[in-house]
Amino acid sequence: MEKIRNIAIIAHVDHGKTTLVDQLLKQSGAFRQNQQLAERIMDSMDLEKEKGITIKAKNASFQYADYKINIIDTPGHADFGSEVERSLGMVDGVLLLVDSVEGPQAQTKFVLKKALAQNLPALVLINKIDRPNAQPIQVLDQVFELFLELEASEKQLDFPVLYVSAKEGFALKEWKKEISEQDRKNGFRPLFEAIITHIPSPTIYPDSSFKLLVANLDYSDYLGRIAIGKVFSGSIQVGSPLFCYHKSSQLSCGSVTAILGFKGLERVALNEASAGDIVGIAGLEEVYIGDTLSDSEKVIPLPRVEVDPPTVRMRIVVNDSPLAGKEGKFLTARHIYERLQKEARTNVGLRVQETDIPGTFEVNGRGTMQIAVLVEQMRREGFELMVSRPEVIYKEDTSGIIYEPIELLLVDIPQENLGGVMEMLSKRAGNIRLMKNSQSRVFIECLIPTRGLIGFKTEFINLTRGEGYCSHLFHEYGPKQGEVEIRKRGVLVSMERGLSTTYALENLQQRGVLFIGPGVEVYEGMVVGEHKRPGDLLVNPCKAKHLTNIRSQGEGKAIGLEPPRIFRLEEALEFIDADEFVELTPTKMRIRKKILDAHERKKASLKVGS
Repeated sequence: MEKIRNIAIIAHVDHGKTTLVDQLLKQSGAFRQNQQLAERIMDSMDLEKEKGITIKAKNASFQYADYKINIIDTPGHADFGSEVERSLGMVDGVLLLVDSVEGPQAQTKFVLKKALAQNLPALVLINKIDRPNAQPIQVLDQVFELFLELEASEKQLDFPVLYVSAKEGFALKEWKKEISEQDRKNGFRPLFEAIITHIPSPTIYPDSSFKLLVANLDYSDYLGRIAIGKVFSGSIQVGSPLFCYHKSSQLSCGSVTAILGFKGLERVALNEASAGDIVGIAGLEEVYIGDTLSDSEKVIPLPRVEVDPPTVRMRIVVNDSPLAGKEGKFLTARHIYERLQKEARTNVGLRVQETDIPGTFEVNGRGTMQIAVLVEQMRREGFELMVSRPEVIYKEDTSGIIYEPIELLLVDIPQENLGGVMEMLSKRAGNIRLMKNSQSRVFIECLIPTRGLIGFKTEFINLTRGEGYCSHLFHEYGPKQGEVEIRKRGVLVSMERGLSTTYALENLQQRGVLFIGPGVEVYEGMVVGEHKRPGDLLVNPCKAKHLTNIRSQGEGKAIGLEPPRIFRLEEALEFIDADEFVELTPTKMRIRKKILDAHERKKASLKVGS
């Protein structure tokens, strides 16, 4: 056990965690020399590769000298914070990765706070030192200030530091601008030695009984459900009896059918698992994250994994549009509910519940992206469904005061964009806490309601022309703020069913921005564009030009259509209003009104107004 190290790599999104893991595995000899490897080996999901972010925490392992090092690559986006929280329960130390240009960001603060709360030692890595605008010494000062702000102990404040380039694959014990050839040849050797020196061997319980805390779940067609976690005490062999202590104090039993360890990225079958190991155990069908596995039915379960509560909710609805059922394989409420329940078992940050409306389910999560990723996975699996606009989850105390989630927003922008960003924050009820100028850029720290962040990023990127950075994380529940201005304009709503025509769209593009091109199948109540003015406008995108035997003045002129605005799923969810859905099929995404008929829609709005 003294030769085992269990570590998690934590950082803000895009600070280089997955690239670092790639290099650790390559330089430790976890792969054959002739083995073909893609970039970001740990990002196994299609969505992870497309978005360039880590969504699910993943386990790997490698040997250095005679030490076995288990590593967990965690997500960096705030919406997937629950993956980080449960991963920290498996490890005995963390590698805190910080970008040498951007410095500590919102999620850096979140993950470090969770690690310090569990009294885990941190090895700080200042990454991307090969960039021309790197400022590692200033960033190190910011990291130290962050430790102080989070009230780290004296021992935690005395953290070791390495300066690394995950992309180039080398680490330095001391910062220097000129990187020698010898430094590059040494590679990650200083990092391997620092892990062995500064990360302690596994903490275990002085108990003879086998105990494992389930921190992750997987499924195999051959083995069934696999519970992954750290062994806190005792040992277990294949064929041993297995007991599971659930949250409800219920006890289920079975036997160990397989024990899986990690070697590189592969899983290998083991005969035995001992205290300190991170392993997967098969043999129980009903097992959930936070449960305790043991070989005895008379033990005290380990403390459960506790995660922060959800702050955003959306409704997922059975698709009832006129074009429903043409593409998908899974269309019914039963199919959708079973899939949502399956996701909730493995994702502790999600809550799924049925509503009073048939075919409508409420999904609560950490943020829009977390739920959008789930919905995108479902559509790729063959589901058809509709999703409502994100709403924040309010709380009410005994005195009737309503509280809403407040986020800490960090913004780094060019000086010339300050006025526009300040105006945008004021409209979204932002409360500025800190503003700092440095050369030609401005850093702003503010508290803003979660509902004020819906649609914020798209508007922010457009305003700063892609030159601004922004990150956020949940801060606290606070008294409800004033009204937040989100969407100023109405939409263009189709009043006909048919195929859109170039002739009709040429006239409509003068009224706003189109979401469709010619030859697209539309139906009554479908949103085909954004109106230039407030209020919705009924339009006919299927109108055809009447042919006559009289030659018109404009005959033969080419019709010029602007390219339609194409939404990503998160953008569409943040764009829609309370009376609209995003309709998803395996190949198409449409925006539509909840009530398709224009007269019924008007009646419903009058009822709401009265």
